[in-house]
Amino acid sequence: MIEDNNASSIIDAAEQFDILEILNRGIAYAIIIAGFLSVVFIFLGGISFILSGGQEDKIKQAVSTIRYAIIGLIVTVMAIVIVGLVGRALGLDIIQYLNPSDIFETVRELTSQAGDSGNSGIERLE
Repeated sequence: MIEDNNASSIIDAAEQFDILEILNRGIAYAIIIAGFLSVVFIFLGGISFILSGGQEDKIKQAVSTIRYAIIGLIVTVMAIVIVGLVGRALGLDIIQYLNPSDIFETVRELTSQAGDSGNSGIERLE
């Protein structure tokens, strides 16, 4: 496994043909997108709940939106855990390729890079 901490995107990893880095970054991006969408749908469900005006059908729809957003987030996180457990049960070394700690570290790196790039833009304006 080639460990290159300078790879800043999945495209950089693909250019270096590092399949483990591609998988980890792809899963990290999927987790970020799923988390973001879950928060957006929880927010939209909350707004729908507030604006329901006491109408039962709108309240039920808003609660369902919130419930399914939370379920989707749980399924996303549990998918990584389940893949690891099934791999161990079958005697496969899947964890070598899908290491949750590496994936979550990649998520931290990606979010910190996004935060750093946003702050540097603000600093340049000042």
